Formats: sequence, structure tokens, C-alpha cells
Amino acid sequence: MAVEEEGLRVFQSVKIKIGEAKNIPPYPGPNKMRDCYCTVNLDQEEVFRTKMIEKSLCPFYGEDFYCEIPRSFRHLSFYIFDRDVFRRDSSIGKVAVKKEDLQKYHGKDTWFQLQHVSADSEVQGKVHLELRLNEVITDSGAICHKLATRVLECQGLPIVNGQCDPYATVSLLGPSRSEAKKTKVKRKTNNPQFDEVFYFEVTRPLSYTRRHFDVEEDDVDKMALRVDLWNASNLKFGDEFLGEVRVPLKVLGQTGAHDAWYFLQPRDSGGKAGKPDDLGSLRLNIVYTEDHVFPSEYYSPLQELLLNSAHVEPVSASAAHILGEVCREKQEAAVPLVRLFLHSGKIVPFISAIAHAEINRTQDPNTIFRGNSLTSKCIDETMKLAGMHYLQVTLKPIIDEICADHRPCEIDPVKLKESENLETNRENLRQYVDQIFSVITKSGVSCPTVMCAIFFSVRESAATRFEEDQDVRYTAVSSFIFLRFFAPAILSPNLFQLRPHHPDPCTSRTLTLISKTIQTLGSLAKSKSGSFKESYMASFFNYFNEQKYTDAVKNFLDLISSSGRWDQKTIEMPITLKEGFMIKRAQGRKRFGVKNFKNRWFRLTNQEFTYHKAKGEAALCSIPIENILAVERLEEESFKMKNMFQVIQPERALYIQANNCVEARDWIDILTKVSQCNHKRLSKYHPSAFLNGHWLCCKQSAESAFGCTPCTGGLPANIQLDIDADRESERIYTLFNTYMHKLDKMQEACGSKAVYNGLEEDEYSGFVIDDAKETYKTLKLIISAVHTLEQEHVQYEQDKFRKTKYGSQEYPIGDMALQCYIRQQSEGTP
Repeated sequence: MAVEEEGLRVFQSVKIKIGEAKNIPPYPGPNKMRDCYCTVNLDQEEVFRTKMIEKSLCPFYGEDFYCEIPRSFRHLSFYIFDRDVFRRDSSIGKVAVKKEDLQKYHGKDTWFQLQHVSADSEVQGKVHLELRLNEVITDSGAICHKLATRVLECQGLPIVNGQCDPYATVSLLGPSRSEAKKTKVKRKTNNPQFDEVFYFEVTRPLSYTRRHFDVEEDDVDKMALRVDLWNASNLKFGDEFLGEVRVPLKVLGQTGAHDAWYFLQPRDSGGKAGKPDDLGSLRLNIVYTEDHVFPSEYYSPLQELLLNSAHVEPVSASAAHILGEVCREKQEAAVPLVRLFLHSGKIVPFISAIAHAEINRTQDPNTIFRGNSLTSKCIDETMKLAGMHYLQVTLKPIIDEICADHRPCEIDPVKLKESENLETNRENLRQYVDQIFSVITKSGVSCPTVMCAIFFSVRESAATRFEEDQDVRYTAVSSFIFLRFFAPAILSPNLFQLRPHHPDPCTSRTLTLISKTIQTLGSLAKSKSGSFKESYMASFFNYFNEQKYTDAVKNFLDLISSSGRWDQKTIEMPITLKEGFMIKRAQGRKRFGVKNFKNRWFRLTNQEFTYHKAKGEAALCSIPIENILAVERLEEESFKMKNMFQVIQPERALYIQANNCVEARDWIDILTKVSQCNHKRLSKYHPSAFLNGHWLCCKQSAESAFGCTPCTGGLPANIQLDIDADRESERIYTLFNTYMHKLDKMQEACGSKAVYNGLEEDEYSGFVIDDAKETYKTLKLIISAVHTLEQEHVQYEQDKFRKTKYGSQEYPIGDMALQCYIRQQSEGTP
């Protein structure tokens, strides 16, 4: 989800590796071990939870999480929770990284000390205040000054223990403290409208050392207004602190007035600080990205240059190949390039061109695509994007079965448990291998067309280059489909969306053994048992008829890399796109039914959207995809509930509450995409609910009344390949800009006499330059396009700085990231 800023879209995303925790304090009991899980939070809103690691004080999670961030945030937070024997969860500690500090840790494995969790440090939301210094004449004729403080409203307050009944207290701090004054309590809202005014006498009789309405400067320096936000609680422990704001009266300046929004802050005298090392630590790798994407016309020159890469002779002189040459990691270049070429329908000729060039540079058929080249990384990324649903229908059922069964499969005698039998374990493992091998080799008809076209090109190039090697046409393809696609998906199913979490250690070991075996069966090595370093794996292969498996692999590879491929699949299989628990409101299908809220298991396939009482049970309601007319957010005021959306059908709307803002965005996005080809889609909808006989948004009294707000759904999109070409172009521009020094170095190399004449030169040996003249021409065009985009970015930053009003609703005071930005712009830092 992008934030629009006058034609420019801002995207935020985060990719996190949650590694392990260590030195968690022991449980205060005889057992001492803990059952811990870790959560990822945007401020205080949980958006991801790892699986539980039982009986450990150094839990290893090994989980990856990626999300598009759909709203502004101040902290990215991580909490470690412990579940006791009564199944109660309590927080052990947290790591909170300020948004402005995320770049410090970008892409680095970092150990963070866990900090204490207390209400005084858990704050979010903002408050709008007006201050005015009024001159008042008393009954005795003396002049005094009173501070009028108006508490207008708050936004985004946290929900504590399932409720938010906020009120504010206001007090004046200084040489003599004033009594705190309190607003009315606003019930069941985290966006309260207070609009209450409080008066404070701020000084003794004035001296007129400054303007006539000012207090003495010494007094002003010592005075501040404090506003505390509280959640009214019915519990005996008292009301919960939500945050505070301290406003020094110096802000009144010469006008004697001040009007601004403030971010709430932790209380200065908050909970006691623990020792930095007494709660343990957490290892994280955080990659936070913020893309500023301009309208399409800004990227046209760079896109045309990149998309023409397949037709440049030699391909090493093309813009896309040059990007791969200058990037520190080939993966950096491969990800946006593949997405851009897939979006444009030009991925096959591009990969065919770079694969053909790489194969021609290869001297030994046994080393084809062995390195992490641009070609191998681009094919990897294409398979991961285009083949995700292929993996779902092929591997997911058997992976789920393995994770549920927990059958012992350890065949290393050293690691065998006393209660296990080696022969039984071998048989269990062999059965799993046979099942997976069978579903893979029989899945050729389901392999995505784009993958098959790439495999055909790779096969033909390899066979032409190494005519004497009869197996190279197979090994060139198997090195991708088995080694880089199926084997990694079996090894780490959570990374390929086959499982929600990293498997437990026992299951992970089983999947490792299966992955190794499948990888070797698909490799077509002359002696499969000789492929293993471990003797127990070599002996395990005595259970397999090598010729039988080799023939099956070759038949499968022939099918997925043949030129005379079938057209589109003739059999439409239901593919699960997303599932999980959410809360839904009764739709009113029963005439006298109660419209209450219930927790249900939702499942979306490419054919229907259903909900169930629990996972695996029969559907309570099924909505065919063709009956989904629109999917839109539902305004919070409808039911005083956050993260709600509506699935609009011909006769009614289904109102659903997701678990958090990220989940809500994901469900809306995928439901919208899967239903966008529906010709009956609505053009307008009601953003609020129909309650008490009328629509809350437009007040129309007929439930069938036509919508009042345009729908937000765009043009039909491919569910599997939902790609924003402009965003990928912006990322490619950023890479070129980052490695501009290497582009300059490459230009210098093209001018070198030795390189120009096609000779090796040590200084420039890191670049592949087959044609110095063509490469130089492309480099010149790249640098020109990048400089033009850079000027647009500089102009945008200057305009943004000029329009930024510190203290506005959009940019509240207390935003450290904004303060840092303002300081940088003031100092001229780009």
C-alpha cells in the first residue's frame, strides 16, 4: 500500500530474520526452563508471531518475515513472551528500534539487549493542543496572565486490555506546581474528541521587560505544560498510563499563542530500568526499505534501456547485464530486473540471452551455472515468483503430512535415539522420498509455462555448446528445477510459503535428509551413492533402483523443457491462496438471526471464499469468486473496531476484522486481485456500515441504495505476478545511483586501450566487457538517465522540506525521524 504525496507514491517494507534469543532469565521455579515465542510489532500492534520454542532459555527461532507496511509508525518492536503451565502469556522483554535508527542495522546480524516492558514505555498516538496566554485584569485592577490550554483531540491511542476509554489530565509545571485538571472520559474510542479548555495562572505581577503581554523570561524558562493521557479502568490496580506531552512555555514566543500536534512520549519517571544484560538478548537482521516512486513517465527512458537488453549485441553491453556487473551481490540486481521483465512479458528472451552468453563462456559442462551468476540468480527469482503456486499444489500436501506425523527418519547411527530402530527409520524416510519424488516427476503438466520456456532455452544452448555430452541437456535443467527449486522448498518450506513457521528440529532434520536425497536423485550423477560425503547417506541409496529413478527424472525434464508445449492447462484445480482466523459479523442471512461477531477460519482459493468454525471443518458459508463485487476497507466508526474490511456480495456485505493492519491489507489485496476479472464489479460502495436503518456514510435509508464512494480496485491483475513496474524501476535507479563509482570505473575500463582491444587488464578484470564500444554507449545512456532521476529526487526533497510544517497533524512534534530530516535538509544534506 502506497502513501500518495502529490503524484509521488511512498512504499515502506521490512524484511526480518528472527534468529535466536540467549540468556533468557530462568523461570522462578524448579523447572527453570521457559516456553517462549517472539512477536513483531509496529509500535504496539502485533503483525507476526513465531512458533513456540519449548523448554529453553536460548530459543532458536530461525524465522523470516516480510511485509509491506501500510501505515506510519514510530518503532519496530520485538517482544519475547513466555507461556506458563496455566497457558498464560507474560512478556519477558522487548527490543524497540526507532524508525530513524533502522538504517543503522540494515542487513546486518545484530544482537539487541532485551529491555523491560512497562506501561510507561509503551506509548503510541498523538494529541492536538492549543495554548494561548491571556491578559486578565483582576477585581483589584491588577494585571495577571492566564494560560488557556485547549485539549482538542487525540488519534491512534493504544487499546489496553481490549478497551480504550481515554481521558486527559493537564497540569502546569514550574516553581510551584498546579493542581492537575481532568477532561471527561470518552468511552470506547481511541480517537477521542475532547475540545475542553483549562486555565492556569502563570506568573506573579508582571514586569514589562519584554512585550506587554509576556511573562518574565526567567519564569517562562522554568515553566512547562504537561498533558497526560490515561485509560479509565474498572480494575482495582488503577487507570493505565497511555503517554504524556511536555510543552515548554517558551513555544508561546512573541505571539503568546501556540497550536500544534504532539506525539505522546513515555513518562520521564517511568518503570525502573533493569541491568542491560539481565533479560537476555535477541539476534535480528532487519532490512527496512522506503521507496519514493514517481509517475511512470519519469522512468520511461530507464525502462526502455533495460527492456531492450535482450536485443543488444553482445548482451554483456546491455543495461541489465551492466547492473549485474556493478552490484555487490547479483541477487540485488536479479530481484528488480526479473520483476520488471516479468511485468513486461520479456523475461524469457532476456534470460535466454544472458544464459546463452554464460554457457558460451563456460569451458566444462560439469560447471554450468555452478556460480552465483546473474543468470542463475535471475532464473532462481523467476522460479520463486512464477512457481509459487506450482509448489503449493505439488509439495504442500506431503510437507503438511510430514510436519503432522513426526515419524522418526534419522539414519545417522551417531544421532539415533535409544528408542529408535535404524531400519524402521530408513523405511520411513524411503517412503517420504518416494512420495515426494513421485509427485514431482508426475507434475510436469503443472509446471508454469514461463519456467518451461526458460528451461527449453537453457537446454538448447547447453546441447549446442557441448554436443559431445549427451546428458548436458538434462543436467543444465535439473541444476535449477531440483537443486534450486524443489530441494530448497523441501528444506525450508516456510521460506516458500508452504508452512507458516520454521519446522521443529526433528521435522527439520527429516526434511534435510529428504532434500539431500531428492537433490541427488534429480542430479543424474553417474554414481549417486558416491555423491555423498556421509557413509550413512551412501548406504541409504542401496534402497533405490538408480536406473528407474534416472528414467523418471529424464522423462520429467523432457516434458518441462520441450518446445512443443501444451497450451493453458485444461483442468482448473482449486489452489489455496490464503487462510487464517479472523472475526466476522453475521451477514443477516437468517431473518431473525442475531448479528453478532464470531471468530472463524477463513479460506480463499481461486474458486471460492469460505469460512469455517475451525480449520478442517465443513464450510459454514461459501462465496463464489464471481459473487464478490468489491472488497474495501470499512470505516472504524462503524463498529468502533480497527482493521475491518467488507466483502460486498449482490445482496449483502460480509464485515470482517483482521488481526492487524498488515493482515487486513494482505486480505484486501488478494481478494481484490482474485475477483478483479468479475465483469459485475461495483464502481461505487458504502465505506461505512448499514446500521439503525441507514448508511452511516451517506445517511441513505434504503439498504439497497447505490454506493456513495468510488471503489479503489484497479485493473485486472495477475494474482501470482502482482508487480509494480515503476517501483521496480525506482529500485534499479537506486542501485545504479549507489554503484555510480563502479559505472565510472567501467567507463574508464572501456576507454582503456587493452580492454578496447579485447585483452585482459588486471585493474578491470572484475568486469565482463566483450565489446568496449557498445558497453561505453550503454553506460553513457545509463548515467544520463540516472542523473535525470536524481535531479527529480533532489527537487522533490526541496519541495517537501519547503512544505513541511512541523507540528501539523501530518508531522507532529516529537517525531525524531522528521527532526533528523529537517536538520539534514537545513544543512544541505541530500
